[in-house]
Formats: sequence, C-alpha cells, structure tokens
Amino acid sequence: MNTPPALSLTSQPHSRRRVLAGLALGAAGLISGCRTTHRDQAKGLIDAHVHVWTSDLERYPIHPPYRVDDMQPASFTPEQFLAHAHPSGIRRAVLIQMSFYGVDNRYMLESMRRFPGVFSGVAVVDEHAPELSGMVRTLRTAGVRGFRIHPGPKGVAVWMDSAGMARLWASGADQGLALCPLINAAALPALDRMCQRYPRTRVVIDHFARIGTDGRMRQEEADALCRLARHRHTYVKLSAFYALGKKKPPYTDLAPMIRHLRDTFGAQRLMWASDCPYQVEPGHSYAESIALIRDRLEFLSSQEKDFILRGTADKVFFS
Repeated sequence: MNTPPALSLTSQPHSRRRVLAGLALGAAGLISGCRTTHRDQAKGLIDAHVHVWTSDLERYPIHPPYRVDDMQPASFTPEQFLAHAHPSGIRRAVLIQMSFYGVDNRYMLESMRRFPGVFSGVAVVDEHAPELSGMVRTLRTAGVRGFRIHPGPKGVAVWMDSAGMARLWASGADQGLALCPLINAAALPALDRMCQRYPRTRVVIDHFARIGTDGRMRQEEADALCRLARHRHTYVKLSAFYALGKKKPPYTDLAPMIRHLRDTFGAQRLMWASDCPYQVEPGHSYAESIALIRDRLEFLSSQEKDFILRGTADKVFFS
C-alpha cells in the first residue's frame, strides 16, 4: 500500500515483504512481448495503482527516512510488473511515485518514456516549493495526470491548511489533474472540506481510504467515505485487497463495501487497482485481485465492470 510509517493502521508492520519467485524475467523478452498497438491498449484493462522501483541506487538514490533494507523486493521494474499483468489482460497502468524516492520522480517518468502509451503517472511534489506551478505544468507535459498527497507528520487536522496545498488544489482544477490522497478514514472530514472548496478538482481516494486495514470493516467509516460521493469529481480506488478485511483470497468479504460504493458513487467513479508489487506477495496473486471484480461480484453488470476495470481510469488518467 506504500504507506508512510507514521500512517500505517495495519496490524502487521509495513516491511516490504518478498514477492513471488519469477520476477527476474529477461527485460528484452518482456519488452518485445509487450509491444501492443494503441488500439489494443484501449481495449485492454487498466491497473490504476502500481509502484515501480529499481535496484540501481547510483542513478536513483532513495531518500530518508527510507533505507535500502526497506526495498523489499530489491526491485520491481515495469518489466516485472507486466509479467504479472499481461496474462490477466492488463494493457495499461497508472504508476504511483514510490515513497523511496521522495519528490524525485525521475524513475517513474523514465518508465513512462520507455513504454509510451502504456503508463500514466501520479507524481509527488513539494507543496511548499516556490516554483510549484511551473513544476506541475512540466510534469503534466511529461504525462503525469495526478499528485499523491497525504497528511504525513502534520496530522489530519491541519494537513490541508498550507498555502502550497491550496495552490496544488487550484492547479489540479485548472490543468485537469487529480489529487490522490493516501489517507485513513480519520482524514475524510478534512478532505471533504477541500472538495467543497475546490469543486472542479478531481480527487481519487486510494485503497478505500484504508478502511479495514485492521481487519474490521466499520460501517461508520464506510458511510463517511460514501458521503464524499456528493462531490461529482471524487473517485475511489478499489485496491489493495491483500491488506484489507480478512486479507485472504478470494477477498469476497469486501463485497458489501464495494456494493455500498457502487450504490453511492456509481461504477463510473470507481476504478480497480492492484497496488503491485504488494498484491503479489506470498499468499496473494494478481489474478485473484482482478478476479474479485471480474468474476465474483454478481451485483455488478458487464457495463459496470467495464467502468471499474477500464473506463474510469481511462477517463481520469489517460485523457
């Protein structure tokens, strides 16, 4: 879930555990196997939340407070991701800037350049940077379509109050970029206030607002999340199944929450995502994650599945 240590609600530590064997596939073979036309990409499904990183620490150093030991696995490159994604029909994905790199978005941007049309990006910027507006424009030109935000050490009561955050929200509205909060349910009221203040800004809430990371799916938290459905540019990612509820395939214990979100937001404002590489840790698999939406939720129509698995993410992150 790429959770900053101070924000974790999980009962297990967020030490990046090892992923399934077989990740180290040859890059050349994968790249040739992933050459698809734009038409094929448009038809294929979209994974709306993927992290990538490299073991090349000389070119892409990690930033404090993270250490090399935190990089488990040692790498998760675009090639390694696509080895998991392609058998499930995924043809595009949204790369989320990895916390290891802080506001240095170079590895994510380089991955997007190496696979044109395959990846969109969600960057991280310093909201206090004096050149923030120019930075936002430059990143948009490079294919970035959103910015990750989270309370960090500031705490949920004040994290939205800075002048820089106001500029970021305004830039999102002006340039058609999404703000992507990584939050717990306690931060939903502050997010609600910002959605009211900036009604034109797209907002994409990661991982159900992490409701259920402690194994308990609290109705009052789900209701707080669903209240944000009244803001018509607010979206929710159905993602990180490995970390929520019972934390076991086939993840059908999450069905009531998904149905509640469908009933309030509509499928047009929901998008599926794996949160790779953590979805492919031992005991979990990529195929099991997508199967929950595609095969196991009878209350979803074929059209609703298409929105959740492709259409919504296409509109928000690839338009």
